[in-house]
Amino acid sequence: MATIQLKAGREKSVLQKHPWIFSGAVAAVNGAPLIGDTVDVLDSRGGFLARAAYSPLSQIRARVWTWDENETVDVNFLRGKLEKAIALRRTWITPEEHGAMRLVNAESDGIPGLVVDQYDDALVIQVLTAGAEAWRNGLVDALVELTGIQAVYERSDVDVRRLEGLPDRAGAILGDGPWMRIIHENGIKFKVDLAEGQKTGFYLDQKPNRKRILNLSKDREVLNCFCYTGGFSLYALAGGAKHVLSVDSSADALAAGMENAALNGFSSERMEWQEGDVFNVLRKLRDQARQFDLIVLDPPKFAPTAAQVERAARGYKDINLLAFKLLRPGGLLFTFSCSGGVSPDLFQKIIAGAALDAGVDARITHHMEQGPDHPVAVNFPEGAYLKGLVLQVS
Repeated sequence: MATIQLKAGREKSVLQKHPWIFSGAVAAVNGAPLIGDTVDVLDSRGGFLARAAYSPLSQIRARVWTWDENETVDVNFLRGKLEKAIALRRTWITPEEHGAMRLVNAESDGIPGLVVDQYDDALVIQVLTAGAEAWRNGLVDALVELTGIQAVYERSDVDVRRLEGLPDRAGAILGDGPWMRIIHENGIKFKVDLAEGQKTGFYLDQKPNRKRILNLSKDREVLNCFCYTGGFSLYALAGGAKHVLSVDSSADALAAGMENAALNGFSSERMEWQEGDVFNVLRKLRDQARQFDLIVLDPPKFAPTAAQVERAARGYKDINLLAFKLLRPGGLLFTFSCSGGVSPDLFQKIIAGAALDAGVDARITHHMEQGPDHPVAVNFPEGAYLKGLVLQVS
């Protein structure tokens, strides 16, 4: 087996069982491993540290499969990882929610680069790294065997694959279209486009945070920004909101949101859908002296890496400052960041700065994160990408 040897003093993270090995930590590559091949990771003296997937074109040069020298990385090894991941969901997710959930969450389930979401009788997979790509067919076969699901669609059409030297790929692996499913979430129905929707079709990670809106929206005027297909909007309507204004830059997403609202029988008189850049819309609402009782800010990823943090911080501050100005006294702000480069501490500091500049007194009532079907391995804090706050202004 080919090996990669680390520089002296660069073993610490591997010994602490972090699954990523960066190119700067590698002293030598021994043998001629191909992209996605399994290699042994050695310390500077040649001692075994881990067994990993090799990715010569990525800054993350290897991703660890196992720290046990006695384990062989093969289809049976990966099948065991999948079996454990699926069993974990059956433990934490109620049977009523089994129709829509994440089954495999990449590094946090011990399978770097593999994401699998279930939507009713279909699976959507993302194969994001060289190692997962090398075992793609075996992983799909094992998933079908373990779940019994005979419809599998691939959405490996994301930027991170290019960093790995892999081309985009999307399309049916097993089963025929149409690739549209209706899922039920806490009594609310959503139509999900598996082939064309964002991510794998829907934002499953926000499920527990959407549920909070149910108990907080009664008789409130609600503004939902970056609404996509209306997730938070429909929960607000189900919770008895007086009126919901939903804003997104995508006309297609808004059309899908209106379709979801009709699917649930919500009155059109209680809702308004507006296409536009959220930053500009918020400024116009401020200039119009509009006021709301509850505002949701769930923007896309502003800072995928630490290099974009400064620009992202300005974006987060701008939208939150404007939102604070649009809230009535006693109003609630649900604000989120899914940027991996923005830590929870930094995010809270940004929100504090926005409240200060807006001239409001705000208090945090809840901290929010991704749901239990998106677990975070304790040795992989990067898996905790979603952070959110519920704030009340007085």
